[in-house]
Amino acid sequence: MKLSEFELEVMQELWQLQESTAPELHKHIQKTRQVTYSTVKTIIDRLEEKHAITRIKTYGRTIVYGPAIKKEQLYKPLLRDFVKRVFSGNSRPLLNHLLEDDLLSEQDMEYLQSVIEDKKRQEK
Repeated sequence: MKLSEFELEVMQELWQLQESTAPELHKHIQKTRQVTYSTVKTIIDRLEEKHAITRIKTYGRTIVYGPAIKKEQLYKPLLRDFVKRVFSGNSRPLLNHLLEDDLLSEQDMEYLQSVIEDKKRQEK
């Protein structure tokens, strides 16, 4: 599933809130981006057409939306595409950049080490 940057931003808000109406989403998004309600509603409609969000319930004309997909379902293909486009499919330069530019904390590195060890155990 391909999402625009703004669609992804709306999804981030909805994942955090778990459920929301269009006016509530607009209010949250407006904290970081100056955007009209109709623009947010258009993005919500697009996300619904893409089956990324779903209608959870309605109160009269008010619709409550919720995520229809998990973050992981979207992040994995996005990350693969990013590595493919930016690093020609090679993830090593990305890892080098994260390590060399001190973008990983000690806790991040410990976590990464445990993930690597788990992966090695699974492959044996």
